[in-house]
Amino acid sequence: MALSTLQVFNDLIIPATAERLAQRIEVFNTASNGALSLSATDFAGDFMQERFFKDLSGAIRRVDMKVPNADVPKTDLTQVKHTTVKVAGAFGPVVYEPIALEWTKNPTGEQVVRYAGHLADGLLYDMVNTAIAALVAALNNNPAARFNAAPNAITLSAQNSSHALFGDRSSAIIASVMTGRTYHLLVGQNLANVPNLFTASNVRVVDILGKVVVITDAPALYTAGTPGTDYVLGLTEGAAVVNNAGSNIVTNIETSNKNRIEHSLQFDYNFGLGLKGYSWNEALSSPTDAQLRTGTNWTQVTTSVKDTAGVVAVGVAN
Repeated sequence: MALSTLQVFNDLIIPATAERLAQRIEVFNTASNGALSLSATDFAGDFMQERFFKDLSGAIRRVDMKVPNADVPKTDLTQVKHTTVKVAGAFGPVVYEPIALEWTKNPTGEQVVRYAGHLADGLLYDMVNTAIAALVAALNNNPAARFNAAPNAITLSAQNSSHALFGDRSSAIIASVMTGRTYHLLVGQNLANVPNLFTASNVRVVDILGKVVVITDAPALYTAGTPGTDYVLGLTEGAAVVNNAGSNIVTNIETSNKNRIEHSLQFDYNFGLGLKGYSWNEALSSPTDAQLRTGTNWTQVTTSVKDTAGVVAVGVAN
């Protein structure tokens, strides 16, 4: 007896989706140099909290051996809390008629590959887009991490100026993130011989002048208007970490008895999102897209901007 469509989705497509997503994550992490890191590590509850000691380099001082011994200002050993937030997502409901799949007589294996590929790309796209949106919000809200090229467009010079915000630590910036349009504008500035490193759905990773460039038309990388605004991120290793990347996928299929049997397919999933050097506002759990894209919800908790996710160049969209 042929497999029912319910069994196809539950027993074949969901495991295949998780496998395909894991493969894409492994390749993406390598290609992006770990700037955008998708991890299978999970955590319970709304937040994951980590504590670390603030930088103590300010406690270093010069001693004058010729003056009498005296009291000096003290530096407190301060612990800082970093918060990662859990984000909930869903796919569907998608309505389909089982008889339509049987009618076409497509082999089950082909169905599994096709649907699993679409779902894996969709989940990867959501995780990457959400991480980019949060990074744009946090960095654009931090004057120490933002270079504003307006009223000009973003150029290689503007990118260089944004990297200069890290001063002697600019080499820690290992990857850039930009839209396809911005990428081609830079290509027009005599960039050539750009090797591809990774391609999946609407995400592409290339190498320009020794720097990894993630090319994706993520909505957060540009705003419409007259003129519009472009954002180019310069990221350090682990700038954004997505926890539990696709390992929590819950499926539901409901059946309605109409003239022809109809199934409604829906997936629920969640993932954690943390930004290097920025802590999430714990007053907001299960955040909306608008809250994740609000810069004031991400607070710098490191002493120096050089210990954070990176920088952003802002320019006018031509």
